[in-house]
Amino acid sequence: MRLAPYAFFNLILISLSACQSADQDQTTSTEKSEATGNVTPVAVATDVSEREWTYPETAQVDQTDDYHGTIVADPYRWLEDDVRESEAVADWVEAQNEVTFAYLETIPEREKIKERLTSLWDYEKYGVPFREGGKIFYFRNDGLQNQSVLYSQDSLDSEPRELIDPNTFSDDGTVALADVEISPDGRFAAMAIQDGGSDWRTVRVLEIETGEELDEKIEWVKFSSMAWAGDSSGFYYSRFPATEEGAEFQSLNKNQKIYFHAVNTPQSADRLVYARPDQPDWLLIPGISDDGRYLIIYAQTGSGGNQMAFLDLTRDDAEAVFITDDFENEFGFVGNVDGRLIFRTNLDAPRGRLVEVDANNPGRENWKELVPESEAVMRGASLVGDTLIAVYIKDAYSQVHQFALDGTPTRTVDLPGIGSVSGFGGKADDNDSFYSYSSFNSPPTIYRFATDTGESTVFKAAKVDFDPADYEVTQVFYASRDGTQVPMFIAHRTGLELNGDTPTLLYGYGGFNVALTPRFSISRLAWMEMGGVFALANIRGGGEYGDEWHKAGTKLKKQNVFDDFIAAAEYLVANRYTRPEKLAVMGGSNGGLLVGAVVNQRPDLFGAGLPAVGVMDMLRFHKFTAGRFWTDDYGSADNPDEFEALLAYSPYHNLKDGTEYPAIMVTTADTDDRVVPGHSFKYAARLQAAQAGTAPVMIRIETRAGHGSGKPTELIIGEVADEWAFLVDNLEMTLPESYGDSD
Repeated sequence: MRLAPYAFFNLILISLSACQSADQDQTTSTEKSEATGNVTPVAVATDVSEREWTYPETAQVDQTDDYHGTIVADPYRWLEDDVRESEAVADWVEAQNEVTFAYLETIPEREKIKERLTSLWDYEKYGVPFREGGKIFYFRNDGLQNQSVLYSQDSLDSEPRELIDPNTFSDDGTVALADVEISPDGRFAAMAIQDGGSDWRTVRVLEIETGEELDEKIEWVKFSSMAWAGDSSGFYYSRFPATEEGAEFQSLNKNQKIYFHAVNTPQSADRLVYARPDQPDWLLIPGISDDGRYLIIYAQTGSGGNQMAFLDLTRDDAEAVFITDDFENEFGFVGNVDGRLIFRTNLDAPRGRLVEVDANNPGRENWKELVPESEAVMRGASLVGDTLIAVYIKDAYSQVHQFALDGTPTRTVDLPGIGSVSGFGGKADDNDSFYSYSSFNSPPTIYRFATDTGESTVFKAAKVDFDPADYEVTQVFYASRDGTQVPMFIAHRTGLELNGDTPTLLYGYGGFNVALTPRFSISRLAWMEMGGVFALANIRGGGEYGDEWHKAGTKLKKQNVFDDFIAAAEYLVANRYTRPEKLAVMGGSNGGLLVGAVVNQRPDLFGAGLPAVGVMDMLRFHKFTAGRFWTDDYGSADNPDEFEALLAYSPYHNLKDGTEYPAIMVTTADTDDRVVPGHSFKYAARLQAAQAGTAPVMIRIETRAGHGSGKPTELIIGEVADEWAFLVDNLEMTLPESYGDSD
């Protein structure tokens, strides 16, 4: 089956090359700022130059909350209101953007950086192909298209046919094709359409042969897959009840249910398949086996484990059979062979294993271990033909192993180097699979993998305007505060002199079992081309070393994450890559929280910070949209012990008046309904008020954008250019004389 359960519980890891940007009126107007009801702006000057900018001084309210006897002030609570519903918040956003973009326009290098980014970005990009209905499907972007286009081929050698072009969905490129599933007979495509970066999806059905959309429209879909029935008559999906008008982007989502939609019928006729009214907090995600016999149900309540059930669709009286009864462990469906269901799990195996469950005797005592736990972490597995393919991570880079159906090792798949792979999907009747490989200095190459011989042949290879030999990558291990050894990748131009004066960008995430591996990124390449060092720290809270590594950075142990990241920064300084004034930190979503926390704890260690779409108010995150699913990682302020831990590092609550903070540019978006923008709004307002130094504190707020998914290329490039320009300005960075000449 071509299904990976939707990782709704994860804060999506955002390479900030995939965040927000906009064409704004880039002028400063104090009159407009005063007209919004904000307090008179204050003039501020930088150390770097004599330029001046103005902050709209943000109104404060008398808001306090009692947490288990501790009174906590929240003077910027009003900034939580939805920008689409609150005129005051909308005016504040406009005023802040005016200041930010006026400041960015004063940076001389900004336009040259944008031009070079645009040039580098202009290369053909391919997604990993998949087979369905006797055809091959893949996404392609010709270089600067806002959205990638779905193509199909009848065979490996046939001419591609353009099937779905999301660039026609809107004039500005902000409506995206978030997901597509092809029916088994190849006749239909179920399209999940995303508007303005929101997590909400509208599902439409396309008749592939004619290219015509059918009349039906499926709404109120979020955190769902689309699983076609074996006979292609329709598909299974999940939906929530309709929200109150005006509450779509902030309200909690509860009572998700699984439905079956029959092609050529209205949504009102959809059949309810599975629901748990006794468990309104459960998310229910459908999958289906390749033979169409079993509906697979993923049930989750948070970022920890999940329950797993199957339903035999050949029986009218069949009920869902749960193979687990708690949420302590992770389970993922791999495939089935003659009623033997194969699952990947970390039950009794923190680094993952494969087990086989007899559908007729699903009790745990009857399970059979196929592939045992190993030193490397099993991150994914698939059943392709008569073979099992498992993708592992060892010391934060990819390995791939192949097994027979009985679990006997067959071969190790040769990869080009230390990097990352994705793909290796397929079906039980396929004899090949496709995967993508890339590393920090190797652009993505798509390979076809023959399951019988183990041979990999190039299907498509990216051609980027740079020489990989000009860049080198090393991996180091450093000691964190408690002595734990943490890996870190460091990439830069070949032959860099370690003189302690090189502008350096340190990136991290550290949460939700997300593993950071070496991947190619145009934005990071551009940074290194500009003369910067890029460092990626594989800190605790992530999934680089399995469940134990993840849990060592959760709840009451979350400080380990920040200690690991601070130790990474200290390593870079101690080993003469850089010095604090030249060191910037960057992260998105949970990584935005990371940046906010470490800058608060060690403002002396960094010259700049770029927190994107971050979780900044750790006491109230669970009150909005998907926030309640993060309590497995963070804990909850409703718990007295967890409240104390959260309050101790919450970025918004730990800003201190009179502190000299480094230069900070917060980025967020008005349509982010994953981490609602109120987090960033409140944090930026409080930081502007607390800043005692001369370094700028800016917030860049994108319109018609969300948490990162579906963002058009034009906006991505614009945002990255602004981020790098901000660092050039505040790290006192001089671009190489030849910078951009190859353009």
